[in-house]
Amino acid sequence: MDMSFSPEEEAFRAEVRSFIAENLPKNLAGKRRSEYTTREEYLAWHKILYKKGWIAPLWPTEYGGTSWNVTQRYIFNEECARAETPMVLPFGVAMVGPVIYTFANEEQKKKYLPRILSGEDWWCQGYSEPGAGSDLASLKTRAVREGDHYIVNGQKTWTTLAQFADWIFCLVRTDMGRDTASTKVQEGITFLLIDMKTPGITVKPIIVLDGAHEVNEVFFDNVKVPVENRVGEENKGWTYAKFLLVHERSGIAGVARSKKAVERLREIAASETVDGKPLMGTDEFSRKIAELQIDLSALEFTELRTLAAESKGQHAGPQSSILKIKGTEIQQRITELTVEAVGYYAYPDARGFGDNEYPVGPDYAVGQSGHYFNMRKASIYGGSNEIQRNIIAKAVLGL
Repeated sequence: MDMSFSPEEEAFRAEVRSFIAENLPKNLAGKRRSEYTTREEYLAWHKILYKKGWIAPLWPTEYGGTSWNVTQRYIFNEECARAETPMVLPFGVAMVGPVIYTFANEEQKKKYLPRILSGEDWWCQGYSEPGAGSDLASLKTRAVREGDHYIVNGQKTWTTLAQFADWIFCLVRTDMGRDTASTKVQEGITFLLIDMKTPGITVKPIIVLDGAHEVNEVFFDNVKVPVENRVGEENKGWTYAKFLLVHERSGIAGVARSKKAVERLREIAASETVDGKPLMGTDEFSRKIAELQIDLSALEFTELRTLAAESKGQHAGPQSSILKIKGTEIQQRITELTVEAVGYYAYPDARGFGDNEYPVGPDYAVGQSGHYFNMRKASIYGGSNEIQRNIIAKAVLGL
């Protein structure tokens, strides 16, 4: 694989780097998503990219995409990671947006896509339930059609940032009779777009291990949803759900961000000492870093092959599961090694939010334990890694 860049591609890199340097708010650079507290903070970088026309590199140009090729998208992601820009929330642009422009009717496209691009509508994902996580097809949230509406009852959980959301894209069961041993449990599921301001919707917070309000429970009590908010055919939602999950899993790999995180980890390890010597200079820790970087390089080439295939019209398919598994495992290893590097300064901070006491230890140690705990979820969301291995065994190995 030729990894050299043409003069035109290097010029594009310079353009991206210059734009980020001139437009990225200093108070947002390097800030973790769990540190944001307002809707405005989350959407600030989104709106800057939208104004530039760079918010949806993967979208077709007819719907507002950039027409960038694979290499340009790769360079853009590299430069965003290098500058530690905020990550654009994926739920609208990377998840429901592609479902809408691929499967929805023209009226739905005109209604939803422009508002996703602008950030005017904030979307959240209504997939997981208390009894249906990785086994998503077991979902029980029910939608019964009454005339030109569905009446929705049930519960979703782990709904990221639902407290800010205007809309939720939701999997619901519309044919309970199909949920039997004689038919596939995936049948009878429908894909609905639901306004979060609809009466009967209740959002309750779940506080995660680092103390942030990142996820929620969402309850539906006789929620009235117009039939016109259904994407595609009734009882065919599993097809659209799988399409969305491929996009989600590919994006979860986060190669460019992991490369930047490893760079920072090396800097930390160079500052920390063991018996008066830099930690980075010890055989054991340097070996761990080397193994991590080898795995990350292999993942990067896998991602590039997948992007190249997509540029030729091929779908990621089971390759997205490979990217998801290795990407999240690497992200977790980075947090583990960072906690190991900072030693006892990574001890969980018991002080409350808003405490004005100066933290003990170097600045780079602050919040590392919380980040470590929070990243335990990475191998679970988007379909647990165990499920992804089953997909690979079936689709790739034919087992």
